[in-house]
Amino acid sequence: MSDSKYFQTTKKGEIHELKEELLSQREDKKKEAVKKVIAAMTVGKDVSMLFTHVLNCMQTHNLELKKLVYLYVMNYAKNHPDRAILAVNTFQKDASDTNPLIRALAVRTMGCIRVDNITEHLCEPLRHALKDQDPYVRKTAAVCVAKLYDVNPELVENQGFLNILNDLLGDSNPMVVANAVASLTEIDEVSKKEVFRIHSGNLNKLLAALNECTEWGQVFILNSLCKYSPRDSQEAENVCERVAPRLQHANSAVVLSAVKVLMKYMNSINNNDVIRLFCKKMAPPLVTLLSKEPEIQFLGLRNINLIVQKRPEILQYEMKVFFCKYNDPIYVKMEKLEIMIMLANEKNIEEVLLEFKEYATEIDVEFVRKAVRAIGRCAIKIDRASERCIQVLLDLIQTKVNYVVQEAIIVIKDIFRKYPNKYEGIIATLCANLESLDEPEAKASMIWIIGEYAERIDNAHELLNSFLEGFKDENSQVQLQLLTSIVKLFLKRPKDAQQMVQTVLNLSTQESDNPDLRDRGFVYWRLLSTDFEAAKAVVLSEKPLITDTTSHLDESLLNELILNISTLASVYHKPPETFVTKLKGLNKRGLRNKEEEDEDEPDYVDDDNMNNQQQGGQPQQQSGYQQQQQQQGGYQQQQQQQPKSGNLIDLDLSDLGGALPNANNNNNNNYGNNMYSPQQQQQFNGNSNDLSFLGGGAEVQAPVNKVVVFGGDRSQAIQISGAFTRFQGRINLELNLLNTSQQGMSKFKIQFYQNSFGISPADQILSCGAIEVGQSTDVTIPIACNGQIANQLNPVIDMAMMVLPSQERFYFKMNFPLLCLLTETGRLDRESYLSMWKSIPESNERSVEIQVRLPHVDVDSILRRLNSKNIFEIVRKKAPNQEISFLSCKTESSVYILIELAFNISTNTCRCSSKTTSPDIMSLFEHNLNLLINNQI
Repeated sequence: MSDSKYFQTTKKGEIHELKEELLSQREDKKKEAVKKVIAAMTVGKDVSMLFTHVLNCMQTHNLELKKLVYLYVMNYAKNHPDRAILAVNTFQKDASDTNPLIRALAVRTMGCIRVDNITEHLCEPLRHALKDQDPYVRKTAAVCVAKLYDVNPELVENQGFLNILNDLLGDSNPMVVANAVASLTEIDEVSKKEVFRIHSGNLNKLLAALNECTEWGQVFILNSLCKYSPRDSQEAENVCERVAPRLQHANSAVVLSAVKVLMKYMNSINNNDVIRLFCKKMAPPLVTLLSKEPEIQFLGLRNINLIVQKRPEILQYEMKVFFCKYNDPIYVKMEKLEIMIMLANEKNIEEVLLEFKEYATEIDVEFVRKAVRAIGRCAIKIDRASERCIQVLLDLIQTKVNYVVQEAIIVIKDIFRKYPNKYEGIIATLCANLESLDEPEAKASMIWIIGEYAERIDNAHELLNSFLEGFKDENSQVQLQLLTSIVKLFLKRPKDAQQMVQTVLNLSTQESDNPDLRDRGFVYWRLLSTDFEAAKAVVLSEKPLITDTTSHLDESLLNELILNISTLASVYHKPPETFVTKLKGLNKRGLRNKEEEDEDEPDYVDDDNMNNQQQGGQPQQQSGYQQQQQQQGGYQQQQQQQPKSGNLIDLDLSDLGGALPNANNNNNNNYGNNMYSPQQQQQFNGNSNDLSFLGGGAEVQAPVNKVVVFGGDRSQAIQISGAFTRFQGRINLELNLLNTSQQGMSKFKIQFYQNSFGISPADQILSCGAIEVGQSTDVTIPIACNGQIANQLNPVIDMAMMVLPSQERFYFKMNFPLLCLLTETGRLDRESYLSMWKSIPESNERSVEIQVRLPHVDVDSILRRLNSKNIFEIVRKKAPNQEISFLSCKTESSVYILIELAFNISTNTCRCSSKTTSPDIMSLFEHNLNLLINNQI
């Protein structure tokens, strides 16, 4: 097949010629023809019409021809399952052939053909192959079990293949053992119950096979050893002794897998001398990784980063191997810098600082910045080295290289925060370089230094005033820091900063669009106008000392990543569940392909738990789901549309005069979102007793009415109550978890399946601690929205909660309220409203009549409720027995909904006319609007 001539033919009538050759009685001609067919298939040509002809070539004793035919059958069997079944007899015959290569080939091919009809006939040949006398057939069959499990898990379990696989762990051939381990590991990852457990009975068998199998077999076995927890310190030592020789292997994957096993088992060893011995053994192979290709170096360094955080003593004497070489790629240099900072101590800090100083003169700007920051981090980490670090930074400032100076000022600011009132003598040198600052972070750092030490800098007011002149053009980071520093200066030297503080407060509160800056300005204004001494106590309070935790991971996360050394998790420094989603038949957007959809199953983004949900999950979730359905009022029964009436454009709005807000003042109404109006802001006159400019207080979230959605009868291990909310511009899922089991629970993960609103948890791992027996906890889960709303809306969201240590899963459903998608920026001015209404086609206009089921129609109260849900009134028009209100709102996907509500006081009805560019959402919107008007949500 290596001959390129098979890929160069483009003549017409080729298919007909291939048919003739495939029907030839000469075996060499058949083989040539099949080679041409495989070549055409490889380059993308459709040769499926030759299926029957190629299939006839299976009856041969020529191994090469048989392999080619099997390859063709594997490729086209899915498209021709009715024809592929014709090959079953040949497969079964080959599975009992005297040649072990043919037996293995037949079993492997049947396992690769993902057709149910053939899978049914695979069981008996596979059972015989698993017990075959030849180890090559057994090891091939072991892998085939995992492939069959992926297609039909129940069949594998019912046929007892899992028990046979576990028996193969004691096979006399090490390659059979390795393949059995690989197969069981893969099955265990997707199974809902534990199918692969290492115990003292099979532990020694795995260790015995470790020395004789191939390098990838060794990787599988070493990774599986991490599943086992030793009974005592002696057993842990014995395993480490057996694994330690793998550290000398030439394959980097074997080395890292061996390191992973040692790192786990050393936690169970009580003898410190033994631990030091194994640490000493691990150092040389880790250092050897740094002599390989740059890509391998990078992977090794990412793993070493974790190892050093856990046990820095392993490489404490190997600092020099991490020194950067001139030809190292930038990604390798960056990782080496991180590890050098971790290994830096009082004994080696001098040579480390010399290296960093040398790096700061390199050409690569990004690397230079990282080197300068590394010097500052060493100063924060090692107290006795701080003075030497400061001196190195001052030397770098003298180079007058712009980006070096700015980075040095940033790290000196952090050093000042670590060592207050110790190195202020260098401030004059820093101030001399103000002209060269043009980066926001460097400016903010310098402004912080001036404000923090304003009493020691004679011209501090002049320096800050120079920044204040361009306040509006500065980055928000600089503006926030400048505001704080000027307030500090005013509190320390009131006479010098009286005019400046008034100017910066006016700029921050009246002329800025940044809500953070406005809020901080109002806070400072209130503090200064209320109590000068209280303001000093707050703003000038003693600050906690900082520590360098830039590269340190949380201990629980670090321990989890140590168990994932030599995997992608150790490269990303994230747990596997945060970036690995088991996808089956999904496209790139996470949606199931139409031809692969199962009508009986919901569209899941992660469907490895699909069978569990169908079999065990449904009864558990029914009670909570019914409660929610009753509360929502049965959205599925949509309101019948009424004939259109009351076109907004037909109304004469000219007589409303000033009732409509103009484009420049569209927030001054009864239901505005702004806490402070310009008029309120201008009322501040400097009188400490006059706080009228500050308006109302902070927004407080209303109580959340959670509904039990799982375990309502407390017969399950957990009871889950929850509700979706929107607060301060964010969608949240508020949950209450009650532990009704007999043991504590910790580390929860939540998962949303594919839904109509495109929502999912911003972080699947819940930020809550352990829950003891009988205890409950509340947790707020931020929700991410991709902005994509499906055409056919279904408000039901399928979810799953997982307890990670035990892998126990709980399935439940919740209704998602469409109102949570309405944003705080949905208010339009009159001109925009009218223009948008005209631009939307008449065919998109809807009208429905809503019965107001309240004792009396209080329009003001109803509109306040609508405003609280981000449905904003634009204008209102009164008529006899009728009030007409025009409103607007906007979804997270920037779809505007324009609404006209005509309240008839005498008949207690409300006519809702609406227009939107996405009419598919209106049925659900009108249903929610009905509930909102009638005060039912």
